[in-house]
Parts: sequence; structure tokens; C-alpha cells
Amino acid sequence: MLTRLSRSRIIALCALPILALFGVAAFAPLPFTLAQPGTTANVLGNDQGKPVISIEGAPTRPTSGQLRMTTILATGPTADIGVGDVIDGWFRTDRAVMPRNSVYPTGGSEKEIEKHNLEDMKKSQNSAVDAALNYLGKPKDSVDVTLHLADVGGPSAGLFFALGIVDKLNGNGSGGDLTGGRTIAGTGTIQADGTVGAVGGVSLKTQAAHRDGATVFLVPKAECRQALAELPEGLQLIPVTTLKSAVSSLQALEQGSKVPSC
Repeated sequence: MLTRLSRSRIIALCALPILALFGVAAFAPLPFTLAQPGTTANVLGNDQGKPVISIEGAPTRPTSGQLRMTTILATGPTADIGVGDVIDGWFRTDRAVMPRNSVYPTGGSEKEIEKHNLEDMKKSQNSAVDAALNYLGKPKDSVDVTLHLADVGGPSAGLFFALGIVDKLNGNGSGGDLTGGRTIAGTGTIQADGTVGAVGGVSLKTQAAHRDGATVFLVPKAECRQALAELPEGLQLIPVTTLKSAVSSLQALEQGSKVPSC
């Protein structure tokens, strides 16, 4: 025997599976990572009692000001992120919801990911040394550069390692500091030929930079829009594409000349 259901009852019955799915989703972990502004580190200074940049085989110069590389602090690759966490992150400017595979693209266990990030950092350091020495026209076989920065993985400090080496060896090229005594922050990968590459979490890194006293932020040009999204008041953005353009912009800034902007 068939019975005819009212329209409202049909709608209610159809809604039950949808509500059930939402109920499950509310408690099920989602493939996201939550990130927030992380630490910054002055590559011209010390880390755990050791110089971040040590150079032998070539005369170095004392520096003033700071070159601060920036980081984000993200939940781990196995952290359970629920709907509530995601919604909260979407409505906060000091948090970001990011696809997990954009932060941890290799998958694997936490130890495997940590190993991969440290390998990326080592490659980045080698590229930074090559880029800086190539820019300065110095032979690699007579200059020994050691980079030390604990508890930081990934390649996004490459640009600032290279700038730090340039500042210690050559300054601004005219006897002054590359920083002009300022606190300069930023991010960007680097290749041996000096090409600067994009990184993630730029809008969070600008907040970390401002928090730690930076007045200028060097950003890969391709990420200007992201950097402008939550730009702290008083922080000047300078887009860069190469190590040479970054050095030129800092020289122009010190001279009071026009510098690129996003």
C-alpha cells in the first residue's frame, strides 16, 4: 500500500542525510593545517650562542641593523583539525587555514617530514652561499661560509642568508651597511643564480616581522597580493625577483631614492 507524503515531510526526510553528513564532518578531522605568525631570526646575529653566518678566507666587516628571516608556526601533519577550527581560522587575521599538502607536501611521518625540511634548509643554505659569492664575484674555493640556524626547516630563508653574506663581505658596496641600520625582514627561496622564489604564509610572516620591529619587508614579487592582504600599518613592502634586485632596492632605500612597491 502506498501513501502520499506531504511536501514538508519529504523535505524533512531528504534533509536528514545532509544533516547527518554535517554532523559527521563536525567531528571528523579535515585535511587542513592551521598556521600563525612564527619566530623571526636576525641572520646577522647569533643563534644559540653561535653566529648565524661565519665566514673564513675573506675579510668581513662589522654590521649594524638586522636582517630578519621570518617563519610561520603550523599545526603538525597529524593534528586533527575540525570544522570549528577551520571556521575560526577563516575569521581571524592572525591565523590561516591552509591545505595540509601545501605545508607538508611530502606526506609521511613527522620524522620523515622533519628530515625532508632539514634537507631543504641545507640545500637552501648551499644555494644562498653560491648566490652571494656569484653576486660578489668571489671564488668559491677560497671563501668558507658556515650557516647555523637551529630549529628552522625548509627553504624560505635562502634570500636572507644570501643578503647576510653580502652584508658581511661587502655591505652596501660604498662602505655602509646594507640595512642602513634598519630592521629589514622578509622571505624568499633562492637559487644559485640569484633567482628569488615564492614561499607560503606571506601574510602571516609580515605580521611576525612587524611584531619583531621590522619597518621593511622584502617579498617575492609573485606574492605581493598575499602580502598586501593583512599588511600591518607602517611596514613597507618591497617586491624582489633576484638577489641583485633585493640589494639594489636596499641601496636605493638608504640613498632616499625610489624603490619598487607592490
